[in-house]
Amino acid sequence: MDTNNTNHTASNRDEILELLRRVQASGITPEEALLKLQTAPFEDLGYAKVDLHRGLRQGVGEVIYGQNKTPEQILGIVSAMRDKGLKNILVTRISPQAADLLIDAGVELEYHPIPRLGIAAKDDSKTKVGSIVVASAGTSDMAVCEEAALTAETLGNSVTRVYDVGVAGLNRLLNKLDVFLSAKVVIVVAGMEGALASVIGGLVSAPVIAVPTSVGYGANFGGLSALLSMLNSCASGVSVVNIDNGFGAGYIANSINKIGL
Repeated sequence: MDTNNTNHTASNRDEILELLRRVQASGITPEEALLKLQTAPFEDLGYAKVDLHRGLRQGVGEVIYGQNKTPEQILGIVSAMRDKGLKNILVTRISPQAADLLIDAGVELEYHPIPRLGIAAKDDSKTKVGSIVVASAGTSDMAVCEEAALTAETLGNSVTRVYDVGVAGLNRLLNKLDVFLSAKVVIVVAGMEGALASVIGGLVSAPVIAVPTSVGYGANFGGLSALLSMLNSCASGVSVVNIDNGFGAGYIANSINKIGL
């Protein structure tokens, strides 16, 4: 037996336990916290392996993509996470039928039908921080906007919505310029030709996350025209996520908004 290695391991464990004692005021004992760290990193449900340690690794727990999952599968995953004490469980692209099943099964679910997004075991006790602005070119983009805004809010960010300020009526955007100038991150959601991201990118110093949507007439190719316009933006500081990916934009905005906080 390597005695030095054994002593080093024991010493590391003691150091971790001592570190946990310093956060005892948070309401959990050091021994309970250590036990949580020692539990299995995932729970195997057969149809899904629920990542219970993602919050420890990334600061945000696992998010459930509800589309193409059965209502029963979503219920099983949410229940496994809730039973481990996880809060603010995001379920994206969840159907009204699946949301009803969760609610009937006793899950505390806040359901938003426009973006088809659910928040289980919601906890609003923490103060929302920073400043994220979510802007839409038109009302038709609202589903994607709300997915981004609700994702960012659930992750603990202060979000301001500025909707229907597309380039067809530029005066509407300029009327809200002070809001954009005070933002730490701006999410711009637009279909059609996707020009709004370039316009806002040329006005603000904050990072701009552009979200192309599939909104538009036939020649927009299901959002591909907006995607290519945003990727080819001449404005510096504009990054682009995939078509209709409001969740991805909200998640990235959360990471940027909390830098230094």
